[in-house]
Amino acid sequence: MSDTEPQKQAADLVFEYELDAPPEKVWRAISVPGFRDKWLPKEDLADADPVSTEPGEEIRYAMRDGDPPFLESIVTFEVRPGTDGGSILRVVHGLTDARLVPRTLPAANNNGPLMMLAA
Repeated sequence: MSDTEPQKQAADLVFEYELDAPPEKVWRAISVPGFRDKWLPKEDLADADPVSTEPGEEIRYAMRDGDPPFLESIVTFEVRPGTDGGSILRVVHGLTDARLVPRTLPAANNNGPLMMLAA
């Protein structure tokens, strides 16, 4: 037995990008299907419609891996004004697949009350 605790994997992957384009243009690129399909293929989306949206600020899509085990996740795109007329795009990728949620199992020794069986 070890005294060290296992390291937990971060729940979400977060990426932040500074872009030269104004926030309105970045918003169109991530929210209008015709533009979005050029950089985010429909095959990677679990559903073409967003899960939720706050117009001009944030949009969430359900994604699905193309390779087994086909894990599902929610990707959030946040847009805010940057410096010099540009914008900041923050991408938060969070796995939501139920197969990755740790299950609590009962203790192997059950630690329950001792019951005698009648013969």
